[in-house]
Amino acid sequence: MTETITPLTAFDDASLDEAFRALTDQVRSAASQLTTAEAQENFRLDWLGRKQGRLKLLSETWLKTAPPEAKKSLGMRFNTLKNEIEAALASEPASSKASSAPALDLSLPGIRRNIGVEHPLTRTMREMTAVFAALGYSVGIGPEVETDFYNFEALNFPPNHPARDTQDTLVVADQEGKPLRERLLMRTHTSPVQIRSMVSNPPPLRIVIPGKVHRNDESDATHSPIFHQVEGLCVDTNITFSDLKGTLDYAMKAFFGSSVKTRFFPSFFPFTEPSADVQISCPFCGQKGCRKCKFSGWIELLGCGMVDPAVFAAVDARRIENGLEPAYDTKKISGFAFGMGVERIAMMKYGVGDIGQFYSGDLRFLSQFV
Repeated sequence: MTETITPLTAFDDASLDEAFRALTDQVRSAASQLTTAEAQENFRLDWLGRKQGRLKLLSETWLKTAPPEAKKSLGMRFNTLKNEIEAALASEPASSKASSAPALDLSLPGIRRNIGVEHPLTRTMREMTAVFAALGYSVGIGPEVETDFYNFEALNFPPNHPARDTQDTLVVADQEGKPLRERLLMRTHTSPVQIRSMVSNPPPLRIVIPGKVHRNDESDATHSPIFHQVEGLCVDTNITFSDLKGTLDYAMKAFFGSSVKTRFFPSFFPFTEPSADVQISCPFCGQKGCRKCKFSGWIELLGCGMVDPAVFAAVDARRIENGLEPAYDTKKISGFAFGMGVERIAMMKYGVGDIGQFYSGDLRFLSQFV
């Protein structure tokens, strides 16, 4: 083998680089052919064998003829070449890789990323909003921090009404030195959006308002200081209580099933007159009686009524303050409004016993709604 080794005639950097580049190419070419363990062993013996290995013979031959000043550079290049050879030996033979790799079945479906699930409250609000959107209602939104005017005064709440007390309402700022109507608070219902919509837009008006509301309530199984509502408002000429009943009857059937019945009972709300509570026949037991309907066959679900003329008067007064023409003459227009709690409906629909579970962030609970 020593006869086949070409001696070096020059030891400058360019000559050494060229010689070792050729050796590196030989190593890489041979390494690409290592398909079996036997071929890998032959490669090792050929290059790193103790007696007749190429690297040993090259080192002995070239180092002997190299001048002293070139031996350090030559030794460094031999170490680099040795590392290249050892790296090739460290890799697993190609045939071994192929045999150990699992077979790829291209007919199997790909792995889909888990993108999470829609929260049951979000789903319930979306479904309820979609029912009214199909009836031609647009979606209204508004701020959660409201003034007393939009949250109470314009909705015909008298100044001494219990709901305006801090025991029930979360007040943000009393606006010292300013009128009560400018007091800032967390909205207690989504009804202020109705007022804002009427102040900004003349009739006809049909909006559905989903959103978060805040009240100064203690948390328990059925109450939370933060919850959600879906409210609706329809204002036009010749709107009657029959239109309200027909709208809500259709909406309840669309949401709970065509077999559901509705019935209305007199009630009171400051912003509607006349007012009513709406009950639906229990969609879970078919009026036979169950725990969800407290064995009565009926479930009280929402409040509604015809918009009180005092509300229209307050809206027109604010429109005039804003430089707009009054548009809500009670001799020409009328309207109805309704509102329902999202948590109550979601708890009933999904059989949830504690409202706090909606806000716990427990993935074990939320994963049930995939």
